[in-house]
Amino acid sequence: MPINKEALELRRKLAQRRPDFIRQESWRYVRLAENWRKPKGIDNHQRKQKKGWPALVRIGYGGPKIARGLHPSGYTDNLVYNVKDLEKLDPKTDGIRFGHGVGKKKRLEIISKAKEMNFKVFNARVSISGSKS
Repeated sequence: MPINKEALELRRKLAQRRPDFIRQESWRYVRLAENWRKPKGIDNHQRKQKKGWPALVRIGYGGPKIARGLHPSGYTDNLVYNVKDLEKLDPKTDGIRFGHGVGKKKRLEIISKAKEMNFKVFNARVSISGSKS
């Protein structure tokens, strides 16, 4: 059962009402991907928010404050680089994600300590036995 269920549900409801922000004229040209780019042209219809054009990304479309930084599991997402970082976190509310530079040796140490303390690990990649999982 996920924690912070109310916050996750509120975020999901607001996301349903949020429009799909797509790049201007990406429907017209195959070479343009749909991923968002801010329109900056001087006479651009989308930038001027003309009727019939897709919505612009604005701060009012943001999610609820209580759900920011939450992983879909309901835990907060925290970067961990060493075993000492685990001591600052609470296993009931915080999940951990290994930093990019953490190698296999230190990763194994952190995983064993995290299992001991009952942390939720988001990108484990290596099990305690050493085999890939």
